[in-house]
Amino acid sequence: MSEVDPKRAPSSVPGSSPPGRPAALPHRSFAVRSQPGSADVFVFSHLRWDFVFQRPQHLLTRCAAKRRVFFIEEPIAEDRVDVHAEIGPRTPGVVVARLRVPRGMEAGRQLDAQRRLISRLANEHGVGRFLTWYYTPMALEFTRHLAADLVIYDCMDELSNFAGAPRGLREREEELFRRAHLVFCGGQSLYEAKRPAHRNIHAIPSSIDAAHFGRARRALPEPEDQRVIPGPRLGFFGVLDERFDRDLVDAVARARPDWHLVFIGPVVKIDPASLPQRPNVHYLGPRPYADLPGYLAHWDVALMPFAINDATRFISPTKTPEYLAAGRPVVSTPIRDVVRPYGELGLVRIADEPEAFVAACEEALRPPDPAWLHDVDAFLARTSWDRTWARMSALVDDALRLAAPSRARGTSRDAARDAAAAD
Repeated sequence: MSEVDPKRAPSSVPGSSPPGRPAALPHRSFAVRSQPGSADVFVFSHLRWDFVFQRPQHLLTRCAAKRRVFFIEEPIAEDRVDVHAEIGPRTPGVVVARLRVPRGMEAGRQLDAQRRLISRLANEHGVGRFLTWYYTPMALEFTRHLAADLVIYDCMDELSNFAGAPRGLREREEELFRRAHLVFCGGQSLYEAKRPAHRNIHAIPSSIDAAHFGRARRALPEPEDQRVIPGPRLGFFGVLDERFDRDLVDAVARARPDWHLVFIGPVVKIDPASLPQRPNVHYLGPRPYADLPGYLAHWDVALMPFAINDATRFISPTKTPEYLAAGRPVVSTPIRDVVRPYGELGLVRIADEPEAFVAACEEALRPPDPAWLHDVDAFLARTSWDRTWARMSALVDDALRLAAPSRARGTSRDAARDAAAAD
């Protein structure tokens, strides 16, 4: 993946541009079918659509069944490149757009290019009414002028606690809370921390595609790159970054050289050379979402070796229910949204220090109690991504009805058209 510019000046939506604009943005044109009567959605994300399939993709693919979704990523900065846009469809109803810009491009010109990118999307696809949906508050730097029918903030994490967080992120989030009509929080502990900031805020923990991960309970063919790794296998999939407890993993691998630890996912924001390097530790790199059940099916234990630090204080790992849906026993460090409810219900073993983590893994390697799997299935039956999206969609519809009086004074349809015309 190409380097993201450290200034992280994110993407934008229909609006006029200041004088001295850069050259026009070339990109391929194509049509996306409109959904009659439904406002479109412009999404602003610090996450790449094609990076890891997680909460935004689960929600927005379902959103796209009713509303067209334009997913705007942060620019990618490269050496010796002219400003140009990459725009293309993904799943039906979802268009992904991003800019490639020269490294060191002046911030104001970059923001202007982002505004013009979204103006072109609005113009080419005939956008009238629209909603704005934020994953990064930094996108306000180029979207303040928008007159959306509704402003939504899906707060996945406490981004200001992450390594490399952009300057001014806390201030932009405070501004976004003031502007937003509706706020979702991706976990219970994050909701409890953010609740005082907004009066229309809702805890919407990440959910589960139980049928997809439940395939791991069947005799699936084993992927070739894992087949050569001996057992027992203790595995993890996800991003390897500052949240990954390298010291814990190294201690477990050192204590039990007969166990083989398998890690699937990209290495981000940390030096790959800093990862534990032992004969029984295996890094397979990123794998497609569709292939994950095939790996899980041949693990003996699923791991969540998260460090306890600022970056993990409010996380609510989606992989918890995914591991459980696969029928794998799970051992995790004491992440608050894992302890509550999974640890308290006896669905996940919780341990922190290396000795306790090894002991929990030894216990997890024993034949499971059939009652445990029954309890897992009963718990997971209460949720799904379809149900989660249905709840969120209903909240969006309710918020739209409440916002209708302000639209009567000046519609976002007119604002979008005027912005496109100004461009």
